[in-house]
Amino acid sequence: MSRRLAALCLSIGLLSCAVVALWWWQASPAPPEDAVAELPVPPFPPRITEGKDYEACLATLADDPAGALATADSWLAKGGGDGAAHCQGLALIGTGKPEAGAAVLEHVAETGKVPPMARALLLSQAGQARLMVAQPAKALADASTALALSPADADLFIMRATAEGMLDRYRDAITDLSDALRLDAPRADALVARAVMYRKLNELALAQVDVGRVLSQDPDNADALLERGILRQRLGDEAGAQSDWQHARDVDPNSTTADLAEQNLSLLEAGPERR
Repeated sequence: MSRRLAALCLSIGLLSCAVVALWWWQASPAPPEDAVAELPVPPFPPRITEGKDYEACLATLADDPAGALATADSWLAKGGGDGAAHCQGLALIGTGKPEAGAAVLEHVAETGKVPPMARALLLSQAGQARLMVAQPAKALADASTALALSPADADLFIMRATAEGMLDRYRDAITDLSDALRLDAPRADALVARAVMYRKLNELALAQVDVGRVLSQDPDNADALLERGILRQRLGDEAGAQSDWQHARDVDPNSTTADLAEQNLSLLEAGPERR
């Protein structure tokens, strides 16, 4: 997965980039861990415990993940416990080491003295990091364990579906996305992701229904526009595909979705021999 997408996933949360994660997975090999740039972290990460030292460490993450990592390391050496380890895991992700950070978060979830919902949160964060470095099998395991602890969490169903899509388990992904939609409807991200899965199974009519539902409510949804363009191209409507990709690109020219739309437009212009 690209550096840009990895940064996007952690800065705005997995669900906003679940679909582009699948698109990038198809288009690009994952970089080695040492090639991942420093990644921004959410300014207010969810908490698994309480305490002044814990809050201070988390408060440093957004602006100075390296400083947060040093603080967490020192605090752990002094017996900081689960709070210190949580901060350390997030700081490792924030400094460009998602795989190492995921391992820390998974260890806390497995061995820490935290309640079930906190364990689910840790595994969700670990699963996001696993997806960043193209480890869908491990992300799938994290999501499945988290869902056993928090079975009514639509976000976890979408995360597991993302991993399943990367593993070509499209039917399983559709089932999970449908469960997410039953819990939290209508979710544009889940609908677009399900459309991708239907397209992978060549069930284009069902894919069109899902993207159509999104665009009927939000005509500027860039992910839905990108996917509808792909569907239109598959159905031989190159003019419609071009229009959708141009629109997707123009919604937010600096986004990962815009990059993908631009790639598709370039391939369309180059002609069939270059696709």
